[in-house]
Amino acid sequence: MNFIKLFFFIPFFIANILSSCNKESKTPEWEWPDEPVVTNAEKPKYIWIDAAANFPDFANSKDNIARDLKIAKESGFTHIVVDVRPTTGDVLFNTNVVSQVRFLGAWTSTGYTKIERTATWDYLQAFIDEGKKLGLKVFAAINTFPGGNTTSLGSEGVVFRDNTKRAWTTELNTSNGIKSIMDVQKNAKFFNPVRDDVREYIISMLEDLAKYKDLDGIVLDRGRFDGFESDFSTYTRAKFEQYIGEKVINFPNDIIPPGTEVGKLPNPLPKHFKKWLEFRAKVIHDFMVTARSRVKAINSNVQFGVYVGGWYSSYYDVGVNWASPKFITSSKYSWASSLYHNFGYAPHMDFMLIGAYAAANRVYGQNEWTMQGFCLKAKEVTMGDVPISGGPDGNFFYPSQVPAGVNVGDAIRNSVDACINAGDGYFFFDMIHLKQNNQWQYVKEGIERANAQK
Repeated sequence: MNFIKLFFFIPFFIANILSSCNKESKTPEWEWPDEPVVTNAEKPKYIWIDAAANFPDFANSKDNIARDLKIAKESGFTHIVVDVRPTTGDVLFNTNVVSQVRFLGAWTSTGYTKIERTATWDYLQAFIDEGKKLGLKVFAAINTFPGGNTTSLGSEGVVFRDNTKRAWTTELNTSNGIKSIMDVQKNAKFFNPVRDDVREYIISMLEDLAKYKDLDGIVLDRGRFDGFESDFSTYTRAKFEQYIGEKVINFPNDIIPPGTEVGKLPNPLPKHFKKWLEFRAKVIHDFMVTARSRVKAINSNVQFGVYVGGWYSSYYDVGVNWASPKFITSSKYSWASSLYHNFGYAPHMDFMLIGAYAAANRVYGQNEWTMQGFCLKAKEVTMGDVPISGGPDGNFFYPSQVPAGVNVGDAIRNSVDACINAGDGYFFFDMIHLKQNNQWQYVKEGIERANAQK
C-alpha cells in the first residue's frame, strides 16, 4: 500500500476499531473509488491528411480545406493530422530551415500528375484556422528523416539542391556493396539518423513548428532508419564501434550480411547483430527524447507523438523500439539483446498512432496482421505508458483490394469497433481514400455505433 492510500486508510481503520469497542456492527459507507472510465465517445478519432495525395484539392484552395474538414467533423472525427513535410523534405509551414514545397505528384483522373502550389498563404495555418472553427484538434505531421524524393515527375528536395545535405544521406548495405541511397532505385532519399548534424537540422524545424500557438500536436512519421540495410556509412560504423568498445573486424558481415531479410535471419546470428539492433534503437530513442524536450521548451502545451507501424515483432528492421522499457523484449523475441528494452520510447510520447494495416477481411483477431490484433499488441508492449490509437489503411477498402465476399461497409464500420475498443482511440489513414471511394458514411456509422457503446 503506498503512502497516499495509507493516509486515507488510517481514519477508516480507527473508525472500525471504535465501532468494535461499541459492540456495534456497521457496514463501512466509504469504498475505494474506481479508476475513471474513458468512454468511446470521449476517445479521440484521428484522420490523416497526406500532403501529396490531397494536394490537388488543398494546395491552392482554402475553400476545399474548409469543405473537407466539415465533412470529417460531421463523420465523427475529432482530430485531424495534416502532413506538412512530405517525403521531398520540403515543408508546408513557416520555417527558414528549408524551402517551401513547390510541387507534389498526385494520382488524378489523368494519371500521375504534377500539382504545383501557387498560393502564398500559410498551408498549415489554414488547417488550424478552419479546424478551430469546427472544434477539431489540429495536429501537424512531418516525414522526419527523408530529405528528398524521386518519382517519374523528377527529383525534388534539399538533397538535390545542396551537396552538403546530400552528404548526409544514408548508405545502404546492398548485395552489390555499400552504396549511397542517392545511387539506388529508391523514391524517398533518407538522411542518416545517426548523424548529429541531421538530428539538429530536423529538430530546428520542429522548433519552428512548435511556434504555431494554436497547434494542438506534432506527429513524427518516418522517425526511423530507411530499412534493415541502413545505415552502413563509415560515420555510423565509427559510432557503433565506440558504443560497443571494439572494432568490427568483418564489416558488415559481423553485423548483417548483405541481403539479409527480416524473418530470414542467419543462424547463428552474426557476432554483433543484437548489439547493432540495440544501438539503432538507442539512436532513435535518444533523438525522440531530445526532440520532445526542444519542442516542449518552445510550446509546453503542444502534444508530442509518433506514427508507427503496428507490426512490432518485425519493426526492429527500421531501428525503432516504440514499446515501454518495462516490456522486456528479449523475453519474447530472440533477435533482441538483454538491453534492447531500455530504449523503448513509449514513456516520452503524449500519444501514439498505430498503423493497424490489415486487409478488409482481417478486422478482428488477437494477433498481428489483424486490425484488432495490432491494437491489442500495441497495448501489450506499451504497458500503459502512452495512449494508443490504431486503425486501418483505407487503401484496403478500394473495390479492387476487397476480397470476394467481404462487405466493405461492414469492414469499415467494424474497423472502428475493433480498434477503438482494443485501444484508446481510432485512427484512419488517409482522407483521400474516403473521398475517392465515397465511404464517409461507413466510417460515420462505425463511429456513431462505437460512441453509443457503454
